[in-house]
Amino acid sequence: MVFRRGDQVEVSSKEDGFAGSYFLATIVSELTKEEYIVQYMTLLKEDKFGPLREIVAPNKIRLVSPEIPATGFDLRDRWMLLPTMGGGLGRLLGKLGQSTSCVFSQLGMRVLTL
Repeated sequence: MVFRRGDQVEVSSKEDGFAGSYFLATIVSELTKEEYIVQYMTLLKEDKFGPLREIVAPNKIRLVSPEIPATGFDLRDRWMLLPTMGGGLGRLLGKLGQSTSCVFSQLGMRVLTL
């Protein structure tokens, strides 16, 4: 797939603790057919001053997933957590109220409002 400057994308990570996670980013430029510069929307540079930019292979990039309205979930349903929640796979463990659920992922327990 070819990406263009300004495209909103998700970039996968294989770093320890983040395997299977996707982070929101914008394509800054195409260096070659095998490399893009992306700027993350939620990750900062090590000095914490400004968004992180990184050179990424196209096989690590996908278009932003469409929003799908949530209608109902059952216990033990599998989830793909949003990048803003750290991403990764999770499983619905319990309901804490009418619109609040508890999801366990590789990064730990999360409480989600649906």
